[in-house]
Amino acid sequence: MPSPLQWNFDIDRYLNPLIPKPPWKHVPYPIAFLLGHRKGSLRPYGNLLLILSAFIGVFTSIVLIEVVTHHLPAVPNHGPVIIASSGAAAVLEFYAIESPLSQPRNFFISQIIASVIGISFGKLFQLSPDFESIRWLGGALACASTTALMALTNTVHPPAGATALIAVVDLAVVDMGWFLIPVVILDCAIMMTVALILNNVCRRFPLYWWTAEDLGRPRDEPSPRPSSGDEEKAAAQHAELIITRDVVLVPDHVRLSSEEQSLVEGLRSRL
Repeated sequence: MPSPLQWNFDIDRYLNPLIPKPPWKHVPYPIAFLLGHRKGSLRPYGNLLLILSAFIGVFTSIVLIEVVTHHLPAVPNHGPVIIASSGAAAVLEFYAIESPLSQPRNFFISQIIASVIGISFGKLFQLSPDFESIRWLGGALACASTTALMALTNTVHPPAGATALIAVVDLAVVDMGWFLIPVVILDCAIMMTVALILNNVCRRFPLYWWTAEDLGRPRDEPSPRPSSGDEEKAAAQHAELIITRDVVLVPDHVRLSSEEQSLVEGLRSRL
């Protein structure tokens, strides 16, 4: 029996067999393209173009969120036009898009967890007549609890920690109460829409919607061996990176950064 120091919990062990595989075969390719699916390898781009793309994406998404939130009737007049953690989220969603922290599952679920926990702790501590003097403690508990729950659900997204903290210590956000949850969801939806449009011009986003692992089967079950078909595609699907003069085949579970993509394309051009 393992000692307590060796206990592990992996929620994906139970969830992944229940999650359907991406329906790319049934989706028109232009739509699938905007949702991050690619049939071939990516063309490498210089970092200056990627930085420009990130600048446009961050600016556009933040402006849209501010404009939309400003016109929501339920937001207090003295409340924030945008939740401050959206700024940190924008850096991940438009620049560090290859990171697992930036993928939609982490982005959406973590922010919902953070807003629910933050509001709950805020309202709990507001029951005390000394709320002003102890809300710092509620903020710390909300941030720590959010971090733990994100880790348990494999949805770590650092800006969500700020969302939970702000929901307790920022009085303007505290006044929003439970309305913070739909506001956070709306902000995430706006930012994700902009990210899907802009990030897929030069790069691929997202790399996956739920996980990079094979869905629909138990994690311990070995992958089925291909019975027939293109050997190169079969090898790329499982373990091997195939580089030929005409094509680069990358395994579905491998995520390449822009620098790695440039290196791979450089190798292909030398064949």
